[in-house]
Amino acid sequence: MMADDRPIAAAALSTAAPSLAPDEVGALVRRLYGVRGSVKSLAGERDQNCCIETTDGRRYVFKISNPSESISVVDFQIGALEHIARVSPDLPVPRVVRTLGGRTRDTVALPGGVQTTGRMLTYLEGIQIRETPRTAGQRRAMGAFLARLNLALRDFSHPAATHDLLWNVSAAHRLTAKFDAIDVAQRRTLVESFMKRFTDHVLPRLASVRAQVIHNDYHLYNVLVAPDDHERITGVIDFGDMLHAPLVGEVGTAAAFHMTGCADPFEGPAQFVGAYHGILPLLDVEQEIVADLMATRHLITALISEWRAKRYPENRAYIMRHNPAAWEALSQLADLSRNEMRDRLLAEVREVQNG
Repeated sequence: MMADDRPIAAAALSTAAPSLAPDEVGALVRRLYGVRGSVKSLAGERDQNCCIETTDGRRYVFKISNPSESISVVDFQIGALEHIARVSPDLPVPRVVRTLGGRTRDTVALPGGVQTTGRMLTYLEGIQIRETPRTAGQRRAMGAFLARLNLALRDFSHPAATHDLLWNVSAAHRLTAKFDAIDVAQRRTLVESFMKRFTDHVLPRLASVRAQVIHNDYHLYNVLVAPDDHERITGVIDFGDMLHAPLVGEVGTAAAFHMTGCADPFEGPAQFVGAYHGILPLLDVEQEIVADLMATRHLITALISEWRAKRYPENRAYIMRHNPAAWEALSQLADLSRNEMRDRLLAEVREVQNG
């Protein structure tokens, strides 16, 4: 099916995010959690996110879900965080804060009588990796951490884990309907070429790879490090794109964000994938398509961001934040064969395998 045949998949990206005023958010938090504090808006694609800071310095994140988000998906995200807290309590992920009545979420009334869901999480300290200099050690730390996170999620299941999501790199073929958002002929040719590569070489192999719940959005905005040690990860945030999907899609998606910052666009991704593989080894069939999926992440970033920026020009800066890098990466990869892409991405994996 094409994306337009899946209204649920596109709903959260086609429905404007909630936008309650800060004083309304503050009143909600006081009523539900008994917490008084200042309210500061945080960036978000689909939801309204706010930082709540109390007078004694404690901070929380209050999330108001997009009205199109089903309660079951919210419960899935909450359940995953609570599962990680149980099985890998040393992993720095947000903790769910219960309401005064002991609930993990509550109902929020929006203007016009629309109802949605509100929940609160602990605030993780640290700075976004995007604000720090890239280093090989940092990339390897990120790769190893993601492998540990995936191991923590390996045995987690939830009825809503298989929900539909346009940001599912392993279902990129459903975005063919978004080609119309690309106005430049050269770019249209690029996306058509990489979509064909995906449908010809990735789709037929997906039945042979491992699948589980994955974070699905592990990039430089969502990973925090210590201010005095940029290779020490202090937190991973934003579990809003999480779903049950091929594990190799997680690796390809995350590797895509390391193509910038080096003269060789494969140097960073190879360091990341090598460290991941050292903790959670990729199967042979996964190694065969991980580079294709890295390219596919850039493909879907270009398609979704171009489509959404036209739909929501007021949120264009946030929507388009990864767009230039996506087009640059697709241009860099366009003249490489699949085998060359694979071998360059797996350079450090092969070094270990070959002794």
